[in-house]
Amino acid sequence: MNTDPDIGRDIRGRENADPYEKHNPVPRLVLGVVAGMVIWAIGYIWTQRADGLAELGDRRDPATLAQAAGGGGRVADGKQLYAANCQACHQATGQGLPGVFPPLAGSPFVTGDAQIPAQILLHGLTGPVEVLGATYNGAMPAFGEQLGDAEIAALLTHIRAEWGNGAPAVDAATVAAARKEAESRKTPWRVEELPKPART
Repeated sequence: MNTDPDIGRDIRGRENADPYEKHNPVPRLVLGVVAGMVIWAIGYIWTQRADGLAELGDRRDPATLAQAAGGGGRVADGKQLYAANCQACHQATGQGLPGVFPPLAGSPFVTGDAQIPAQILLHGLTGPVEVLGATYNGAMPAFGEQLGDAEIAALLTHIRAEWGNGAPAVDAATVAAARKEAESRKTPWRVEELPKPART
């Protein structure tokens, strides 16, 4: 056993000192920037109004955004309504999904008498349906409770003009008439119940 005290001193001399945290305050420049940002944020919130300038945000007219959907003279956006309600099934291209969801592009149900797609949107459609030579057997949900007449009209106008469809626009009065005509209906349409012009 080595009892030489010089060896112990030599080892201790080569060890690093234990670390300890010094008092390092946050730089005053950083504190000043943070304080300035907080003061600016509070001032910005305090001075801005919810119905403020259109250039703050997505640049749409605040009066248009503030109006209730489908009412007050608001122009419904058919493309946006299609993306929100229809695109998941019928796809962005309007081609649907083969064997699952029928296409809207070139479909006589879309381009024919406007009352037919209006009734389908209002009350839904169930059972087998043949579109462009292919048979589909599913269920289309009803949107009559969710969408107003102007919104359904805008949606129909969009799908009747997209993907090579060249059908005329649909107005809210047409949808209102379709709604009134079948106001007592509580179940989805079956294709055989629809007027003949809609059949393929």
